[in-house]
Amino acid sequence: MRALVLANGTPEDLKAWNDVLDQVQLIVAADGGARYARCLGIIPQFVIGDADSLDEETANWLAQSGSRLIRHPPAKDETDLELALLFAAQSGASEIVVVGAWGGRPDQAIANLQLLAHPALAGCDVRLLGSDFEAFLVQAGEEGVLRGAPGDTVSLIPFAGDVHGVRTVGLQWTLQEGDLRFGVGRGISNVLTAEEARVAVREGLLLVVHLLTQQARYGGDYGLCAP
Repeated sequence: MRALVLANGTPEDLKAWNDVLDQVQLIVAADGGARYARCLGIIPQFVIGDADSLDEETANWLAQSGSRLIRHPPAKDETDLELALLFAAQSGASEIVVVGAWGGRPDQAIANLQLLAHPALAGCDVRLLGSDFEAFLVQAGEEGVLRGAPGDTVSLIPFAGDVHGVRTVGLQWTLQEGDLRFGVGRGISNVLTAEEARVAVREGLLLVVHLLTQQARYGGDYGLCAP
């Protein structure tokens, strides 16, 4: 099952991801992410958080739409996005796409990126989407697949220490059992040579950032909006 999680970040134009967003079976808003859902015309089945970012108009819309609010106390250890991700995984999602994770406070954006490595999400394909990029982790023993257009930029970034046994297919600069050192920029700005690329890792955590070319961006239902 694929889940869509909407965070309370800066609204972005999501037209490039129409195919992905059209194929979700579970929609969860992380607190103020409900405003993002509303302006996109997406009704979340669940809204999770402490409700401190919900304005009255959005709260009324949620009630009329039949969305269920799962309220948590403001004093908690987890962020609203973290709670939403865990809920999606516990609901059986094997794929989770996250929108609205960027913009606003830089510390929150970095923390949102770090959530990709949450232990409870191991084995789940979690991807953070922006208007012209996606970011996801490839863990030891796994293979990540990305699809785009030849010429797209793909960066491979060690996420928590050195990464060993990196293997790539479909990228201009190929790695075969290669090593990428933490704190070194060797994996930046590779290039997609086909419509699909694969990245596998033997040991470590590898962050894959896929930047879409202008040609890969197209119109659709999920355009830019201001909640």
